Parts: sequence; structure tokens; C-alpha cells
Amino acid sequence: MNNSAYEAYRAWATHEITVPPVVSVVIPAYNEEERIIPTIGAIATYMSSRGEPWELIVADDGSTDTTVSLLQNMRLANMRVLVAARNGGKGSAVRRGVMAARGSVVLFADADQSTPIEQFDRLYRKIVVEGYDIVIASRSATGAVVAGKSRLRKVLSGGLQALVRIGGGLAISDTQCGFKLFTATAAKRLFSLQVIDGFSFDLEVLYLAQKNRMNIAEVPVEWIDAPGSTVNPVTVTLQFLREMFKVRLNSARGRYMQHNHLGAGVGPSPSVSVSVGEH
Repeated sequence: MNNSAYEAYRAWATHEITVPPVVSVVIPAYNEEERIIPTIGAIATYMSSRGEPWELIVADDGSTDTTVSLLQNMRLANMRVLVAARNGGKGSAVRRGVMAARGSVVLFADADQSTPIEQFDRLYRKIVVEGYDIVIASRSATGAVVAGKSRLRKVLSGGLQALVRIGGGLAISDTQCGFKLFTATAAKRLFSLQVIDGFSFDLEVLYLAQKNRMNIAEVPVEWIDAPGSTVNPVTVTLQFLREMFKVRLNSARGRYMQHNHLGAGVGPSPSVSVSVGEH
């Protein structure tokens, strides 16, 4: 770390910002005591070096280890830790973080840093320069670099995305990468409608974005399968299938219309503008 980056980090860590943040970074965390400190360090160092005011929100999901105490003991001036009384699911944690965010744009990033924070500006340019509502990191778009992904996960991932296109009606190559950037307006609207608390909340949020005629871009990124994951690919696949069906059922029953508190009801599925790759 060079001196200027360190100084920027120390200023962010010790002095609360006095202007609204431009960027809010939301990290869901469940029993992440082994890697949460390095993750916070990497994200805080990079984001502080960019020179824009930003905030970090860690949404605990009812951790039973020392994750919360480790975070609280860091005493970072611009980090908030949202503590959950019980485990509610990843979707629940991300929703709490997003709804608490104050930034003009909101980044959801997984705690394992499989997509390094250095990829942020590739997504950010799409919103600031090209005017997209949502920009998602993609492991499937042309130009993506994927390392360490097992053969089983590759097969299951390919199968899931085929199901998303056929059964979910989404023209998106990678719905599940844990690195997504939203304008604040898009984020607040979508997560106020979200009802799925589990693993497949990404699918639901993107389905709702399409329903709400939002412009979505996919950007190829570098992705490294992080060690220490406790996710069972087969179990997650079965859960994904159940929740994909639930999204379509909720939509057919008008449940998203009932949960819409930010404006008119969600209309019929239109053609959606989806950009894949760099321009």
C-alpha cells in the first residue's frame, strides 16, 4: 500500500464523512470470522483511494461466531454493522443493507471477495457514463476470467442459467455473481418489492428489474473461487429451482403489485435493455 492510499484509508477509518456518500458498499455476512477482516481491509483501502465519499454497511445475518464482535472492535468511522437477532437468509441481509444505504449508488458484494473490489470501476462507469440502472458482474460474458471453479460447479452453473433463460424469462447470462451495482433509486425500489430471503434473491431482484423496465448491463469480470465456502452446489441448485418457481408464482398472483410501495404497480413484462460486455 502506498502512502497516499494509506492516508486516504486512515482518514476514512477515523473521521466520519460530513457529506452524503456517493457510494454505499453492502456486504452480507454470516459466520465470516475467518475472512471478514481481510475483506474489510481490501474494500476500505481501495474505495478510500478513489477519492469519493463512501460508506460501508455490513449486514450480519445472525452470525453465531465472532463476526459481529470483530467488526465492532474495528471501530471504523464510516462502517455500520447491522446486527440481526437470527439468521434470516442472504436475501434478507442484503435487503436490510440496501434499505439502510445513503449513497447515490449501491454495491452489493459478497464477503468472500471472489470478485475483487478492484473491479468496481468497470461497473461504475456503466452507470455514470452510460446511464444504466443496474450493472452486474458476469462470469459468463465474453472477456470474463474465471479461476478455481470446479467442474461440478461449472456444470450446475450452466444448467441454472439455461433454466433462468427458459423458465425465468431473463436475458441475462449470470444472475448469481455476488457483485452488483445499482443506482439508489433502482435499489430502493427493487428491494422494497423483494420477498425471497434465500440464495435466489438475485434472480428475483433482476426479474423485478425487467418488469420495471430498468436498463441492465453485464460486465465481464475477474472471478476467483474463494476457499472455505460452505455452499453445497447440489442443495443450492434445488433451492434455486424452488425459488425460481416461487418468483413466477408470486408474479402471477400479483404479490409484487401488493408489495409495491414506491409507485405504480409492476406491469407486464416488456422488452428489456440488457448490455453484455464492454463498449
